[in-house]
Amino acid sequence: MNRHDSQPLIPAATELQDLDGQPLLARRDALSRLGRYTAAGLVLPAGLGALPALAAENEDDTYDQDSVLKAATDFFGETTEGLAKVIEKAFKDQGRPNAYIKGQEAGGAITVGLRYGEGELLMKRGGGGMVYWAGPSVGFDLGANASKVFTLVYKLPKASAIYRRFPGVDGSLYYIGGAGINYQRANGITLAPIRLGVGLRAGASVGYIHYRREKTINPF
Repeated sequence: MNRHDSQPLIPAATELQDLDGQPLLARRDALSRLGRYTAAGLVLPAGLGALPALAAENEDDTYDQDSVLKAATDFFGETTEGLAKVIEKAFKDQGRPNAYIKGQEAGGAITVGLRYGEGELLMKRGGGGMVYWAGPSVGFDLGANASKVFTLVYKLPKASAIYRRFPGVDGSLYYIGGAGINYQRANGITLAPIRLGVGLRAGASVGYIHYRREKTINPF
């Protein structure tokens, strides 16, 4: 028999199959494309499949709306329709937070004022620590006030990333039923302080807030 007419002992690469009967070449090509898209930070094209494990991990690192509402209610010592509404709005605008700060602050203003605060940062995946903040603010009334503040924190990569200046987002104040929320943002991290009642003035209009590791009287 002529050897050129015989069948090859090993099938061509396009014919190789894995244990599931799928062509190995097609699978290798798909995995290669998946790696390129992931490295480039691009959205995966249809056909490469979803990544349910990553989605589950993301949920494990963030707080759901019910647990945030319970934590805020326990912290303020009361629940109101306004509190539920501002938390609902925060989840609609920003998604699920991966940390929050339970704190208190005091401020005073005659149009332009100052405020100081301190609280505890808690991250969903563990970690945190004490946080102190200060900054100038613009209020709508006179005098001073003290209040609790519950701050939702979004996309915080690590606890130490909180220690920086966060400018206020113009026009972000949302007020309903005795509760208010506004946004501060820097380097992809968003803070959403929530206040009830008397504390609303302090968050009405904010230039920036400087979050620090240690307490200071310097508001800047």
